[in-house]
Amino acid sequence: MLKMPIPDAAAIGRRAEIAAALRRIVPGEGVIEAPVEMRAYETDGLTAYRQLPLVVVLPETTDQVAQVLRYAHENAIKVVPRGAGTSLSGGALPLADGILLGMARFNRILEIDFANRCAVVQPGVTNLGITRAVEHRGFYYAPDPSSQIACSIGGNVAENSGGVHCLKYGLTANNVLGIEMVLITGEVIRLGGKHLDSEGYDLLGLMTGSEGLLGVVTEVTVRILQKPETARAVLVGFPTSEDAGQCVADIISAGIIPGGMEMMDRPAIHAAEDFVHADYPLDVEALLIVELDGPKVEVDQLIARVSDIARRNRSSTLRISESEEERLLFWAGRKAAFPAVGRISPDYLCMDGTIPRKKLPEVLRGMAELALQYDLRVANVFHAGDGNLHPLILFDANDPDQLERAENFGADILRLCVKVGGVLTGEHGVGIEKRDLMPEMFSEIDLNQQQRVKCAFDDQGLLNPGKVFPTLHRCAELGRMHVRGGRLPFADIPRF
Repeated sequence: MLKMPIPDAAAIGRRAEIAAALRRIVPGEGVIEAPVEMRAYETDGLTAYRQLPLVVVLPETTDQVAQVLRYAHENAIKVVPRGAGTSLSGGALPLADGILLGMARFNRILEIDFANRCAVVQPGVTNLGITRAVEHRGFYYAPDPSSQIACSIGGNVAENSGGVHCLKYGLTANNVLGIEMVLITGEVIRLGGKHLDSEGYDLLGLMTGSEGLLGVVTEVTVRILQKPETARAVLVGFPTSEDAGQCVADIISAGIIPGGMEMMDRPAIHAAEDFVHADYPLDVEALLIVELDGPKVEVDQLIARVSDIARRNRSSTLRISESEEERLLFWAGRKAAFPAVGRISPDYLCMDGTIPRKKLPEVLRGMAELALQYDLRVANVFHAGDGNLHPLILFDANDPDQLERAENFGADILRLCVKVGGVLTGEHGVGIEKRDLMPEMFSEIDLNQQQRVKCAFDDQGLLNPGKVFPTLHRCAELGRMHVRGGRLPFADIPRF
């Protein structure tokens, strides 16, 4: 791990002053400044990068958040909001000269309104916690990232998270009805509510996926859905990844929208099977999990159609879940793919690009060629139905050369996604991981216009700076004045 320079006396004095001011706002144990105690906050899910924050503050009320942000704004102090820290793009990576605003204490479900099919929750409530709170009445919260047992709903809003069922039921943006948020000036505003649509500009849509750059969410109203009458999964093995990719395209082109449709390649299949023992076939190159849900008669008919399409695409194995336990077991392997791969490699980078579905065979071939070029293994898991790829690049962080090759490999995968008509991220966000790749997708005019939106919310650029934008402009002179010759402070952050 590379070490940061030891802060000078002036920086230490500034930290003590800021910590004292924050303690007046958040008393008790709500402020952390000892370096050893701040280690828990030095990284998020992108563990290759680490940085101790200046100080950590853990508010419990919206008023405390407002006071913290107002103080930061008045004193030109940077602030990095943080939820559960499961971000895989470095979105919650701290700043050495900034406050880390942890929202974990906002962990209550405030209201469940079954009549309006919604729930009002604080941002620190876990994704799965919402479903657990409403399942006794036959309801659930649809977005289900693989980290749903740990990730917070506030972080889901920041990154516009998806999950294995986003194909049919949408991303976070499609399931959030309203939020309460605090601006950097300390003002508290509400967007949306329990109603389905809001008048005026779609600021709720703007906030969802804004990665902590525009404000801090302190309350979320989410849509809850009634569980379908029937849900069954089809587990299909293929002799090649190209066959599986073509099957995905054929299912969608046939007008079938599964509840979820996931794909894994051979390395991911073997890792998941060794970890979960889901009885996956081990003699296939690719595995599809296709879930159909709805009325029983409809599900039975769709399963027959999907099975026929799979056979036409040379499927070598095909199993249909015969019980709820078996359906959940099919999914258990897929949802455990990330930790399972962690057992076969010291480290891995989890990428997140999205492509047109018809380009899946082409991109799979391209990734195989890149793996040979960089001499690194890759295990692939996909939200195949919506073209969201999650290549897991395996490497050893103890070898600096491997880390550099893994980063370059990942960048080339994302460039390939853009080249075939896709985008840099489907659900993990840009953060610092994809920040310097933004010009691959956007022109300078595009990026400047996006930064003007940020400036409208954050006139001093204090909220989560160094994320998303490869070139940082001052709001007052946007397009003319660049910080550090166009390079962001994170260009030299320590890598683990």
